Amino acid sequence: MADKLNKIIPPKGKRPKFSFYWIYAILAIVFIALQYFNYSSPLKETNWPQLEAMLIKQDVEKIVIINKEKAEIYIKKEKLKTDSAYKEFTKRTFGNNSANNPEFFLQVGSLEIFYGLLKDARENEISKMRNDSLPIAQIMAFQKQYPYPPSTDKRPDYFGDIFSYILPILILVGAWFLIMRFMSKGGGGAGQMFNIGKSKAQLFDKDTSVSITFNDVAGLEEAKVEIMEIVDFLKNPSKYTNLGGKIPKGALLVGPPGTGKTLLAKAVAGEAKVPFFSISGSDFVEMFVGVGASRVRDLFRQAKEKAPCIIFIDEIDAIGRARGRNAITGANDERENTLNQLLTEMDGFGTNAGVIILAATNRADILDRALMRAGRFDRQINVELPDLEERKAIFKVHLKPLKLDPGLDVDFLAKQTPGFSGADIANVCNESALIAARKNKIIIEKQDFLDAIDRIIGGLEKRNKIISLHEKTVIAFHESGHATTSWLLEYAHPLVKVTIVPRGKALGAAWYLPEERQITTYEQMFDEITSAMGGRAAEEIVFGKVSTGALNDLEKVSKQAYAMVVYFGLNSEIGNISFYDSTGQNEYAFQKPYSEKTAEIIDMEVRKIVEAGYHRAKHILTENKDKLELLANLLLEREVIFREDLEVIFGKRPWDKEEEKKIVTIPVDVKKS
Repeated sequence: MADKLNKIIPPKGKRPKFSFYWIYAILAIVFIALQYFNYSSPLKETNWPQLEAMLIKQDVEKIVIINKEKAEIYIKKEKLKTDSAYKEFTKRTFGNNSANNPEFFLQVGSLEIFYGLLKDARENEISKMRNDSLPIAQIMAFQKQYPYPPSTDKRPDYFGDIFSYILPILILVGAWFLIMRFMSKGGGGAGQMFNIGKSKAQLFDKDTSVSITFNDVAGLEEAKVEIMEIVDFLKNPSKYTNLGGKIPKGALLVGPPGTGKTLLAKAVAGEAKVPFFSISGSDFVEMFVGVGASRVRDLFRQAKEKAPCIIFIDEIDAIGRARGRNAITGANDERENTLNQLLTEMDGFGTNAGVIILAATNRADILDRALMRAGRFDRQINVELPDLEERKAIFKVHLKPLKLDPGLDVDFLAKQTPGFSGADIANVCNESALIAARKNKIIIEKQDFLDAIDRIIGGLEKRNKIISLHEKTVIAFHESGHATTSWLLEYAHPLVKVTIVPRGKALGAAWYLPEERQITTYEQMFDEITSAMGGRAAEEIVFGKVSTGALNDLEKVSKQAYAMVVYFGLNSEIGNISFYDSTGQNEYAFQKPYSEKTAEIIDMEVRKIVEAGYHRAKHILTENKDKLELLANLLLEREVIFREDLEVIFGKRPWDKEEEKKIVTIPVDVKKS
């Protein structure tokens, strides 16, 4: 018996939860009921011939015009009882059982026409009765009982009026629900209408653990040392608190894109074994005012409940940009309100014991100084581009799942990729596998990796690109000019490989041997400018005119010369002055930090440096014109030449070191005019 009752009446704890769909169902039922009560009457639509016949038979008691649109026809009571044609109206349905209701209705298109039809029908019937010599009393009785002119009535449509007011409101409410539903998608339910201020942070705990550990992070040894100390504190807090130490409140991971900042955070989530909240900085920014600050409060409320725990905010520059920088929106910006709330939660009047903040960005220079201070982010961990040894370690991690040639040298691959980030190295390994598969190989060989590096930096080869013989010759001399000047200058990067096969948007690409140095002198930078101008200088020497192919070179040397004069203090006219702004405060300034006269001197000195480099390149190429032509003809013949070919023509560089150097690819953008 109890089981049957439970089926009919669910227990209190198992009753279904309230849903907004119930409201929709109730509204639908009410609407249907109103429709039923309004339209369940036995009114039957008729037409004019039928109405005319009823008028002639003198069955119509009266006609009422409703709102100048519809004519209601009332049949005489005795006719309803005696005439079989009206038997269907003897029983009234529920809600319409009054005996004073009409039996028929006729839609009136035009009142004038309807009145004319009624009048004509009466006159025709009277004329017919006179022709039949009927008594005058009978004719007068017909004329008296004939319902002309019909009466009129004005009835308000309460349901229609109410519905016309409610319908726009229902449409707005429905649109609101629809917008909220679309906004909630992908937010884990946190974006519902009543939960829009809730945090969208993804929680990783013992039930949803992360499998990545510090063993999966290669090439970031220094960053791992600092980050592992925080993890160790969470695991063994007494080791530090016994000495009076306090846990760092926050650590900021700073570095170029692709260096592994987010990967480090994932490793922390996998190693710490404490609740880990992960969220992006853009998740706080919303179109509604105050939502970002509300989400910050909710995030820290959840974190305090699960302390000790870690909060990771990726791309924090989305909300951490310095306040007051944007002159358009002013100080009342929603992003600034979110930042203010974040500053308060991280280190405000309240306490956040056991909550550690990790954040990552590649734009630390634009972050607010209040966010960067000690007490909020106590540590700033620099995650730089990997050096040679770190690239070896990264390659070893990404080469594990690949089927490699047993003779492949990891050291060689690391030397071919200076300046590559961890993400770039992962892309090289994946691209090499795709290239090997495209060639139907069963293992990945050394050449596949070299092709992958070339493709990633220079783009895909386009051997089918239509280039005229003259343009190809200009490109060959342009590249040869770069190669010659770089080979004959002490501090310029010597060329290792050059091709005139189009790659991506570039019509030629060159591979150089950069020297990894931490500081640079004027002579080194001037040699690089001279080498970059070698392409255009070669065109002028050989063809007597220049092309648009040096656009990329001109852009590079102009920026480099400007930096020498304005930033590095390497110009005698400007002197030991730098106008570089490391704080970024003048990012949106409308005026430069120097006078108009100084600006003229800067423009003049930049032009002098570039022109001096150009004339120096012309002088070097003029003295070695025969070797330049020999190199260009060889490049036209083979399309690709290497370091060994330059040694045959120019001999060994006297400045080269014996140790093997690293190779980097620099595409030379040669465009058509």
